Amino acid sequence: MASNNYPKLHNATWPGVVGKGAPGAEPIISLDTLLQLTANAEVDGQKFDGVDLWLADPHISIDSSKDDVKRMADHIASFGLKVGSFVAPIWGGAGGGSAMGDADEVKRFLTQVEKACRIGQQMRELGIRPTGGVRIDSSTGVEAWDTDPTGNTRKIADTFREAGRIAQHYGEYIVAEGEICWGGMHSWRENVKLLELVNMPGVVGYQADMAHSMLFVLGANAEKDRILPTDFEWSDKAALDAAYHKVADALRPWTLDFHVAQNDGTTFGSGDHEKTGRHCQIDDPNGRLDVVKHAGYWLRDDKGELTKKMRHICWDGCMFPNAVMEQQETWNKVLGAMLKVREAHGWRE
Repeated sequence: MASNNYPKLHNATWPGVVGKGAPGAEPIISLDTLLQLTANAEVDGQKFDGVDLWLADPHISIDSSKDDVKRMADHIASFGLKVGSFVAPIWGGAGGGSAMGDADEVKRFLTQVEKACRIGQQMRELGIRPTGGVRIDSSTGVEAWDTDPTGNTRKIADTFREAGRIAQHYGEYIVAEGEICWGGMHSWRENVKLLELVNMPGVVGYQADMAHSMLFVLGANAEKDRILPTDFEWSDKAALDAAYHKVADALRPWTLDFHVAQNDGTTFGSGDHEKTGRHCQIDDPNGRLDVVKHAGYWLRDDKGELTKKMRHICWDGCMFPNAVMEQQETWNKVLGAMLKVREAHGWRE
């Protein structure tokens, strides 16, 4: 028997949708296919505990009725899986709007947040969702934000604060995922600034994705916040460790949700998704992260003690090719890596 059973290990379902389905992109992978692959993954008799969900068609409609949600909860439970964090469809193309947009856009953004929180509360009451937050971003590009950095960050903070109040009403919390493609969240410093402005610790926090957060050390889209030099050699592991630790130290106090991921240090976009930190397979020879070691930068505090803040952690394989995602072996390897992360930085209850 493995010594640690926390944090619980989840697989993400949104990689079946993100960057898929647009003209010229690969087709969307159905929720059932992803549930089956997740449920079938096994390493030394151990399995995934749950999934994190994409609350938008064609997976799960954000406008699901109570009966729809109950049916979906029963369906996911039939795979032996729990539910964790949600992705709320807050973008303009999905019915939302920019967090720094006009009153109508902000209203649409917050309406999507409220719908996600309502589904979250219902799934908690049904007993299928013991942990997890509602994921958002600024839903705006870096160029648009850059026209008025101070004013626009203030607007985003106002919207996020309102999202936090909505979440509190439903017993939920908000996790904002920093990536180089989201205005006001495109560097480690801007993320800290934004979360400090929101000022709702424990209610509006950070969703740390190992791959996206690592791109911050290179200053992609935020040259002034670059930590590593432009001529950085990846063979200098100590410099990477120090730079990545600096990012994690700044954002860890705000981190409420965590994605294990691998990154080759490049950017990548697919379909209608802008370029962001590239996720690559756990055993990719070009992967720049020591996944087990670097996960500890987020799961342990600056004294090396476990924070135990994340009751579950999730693997994010966004924009993996379908041929990779539809292979069972991909998820067995991912599960194996996540089990190593849990053995190194987990605990038993």
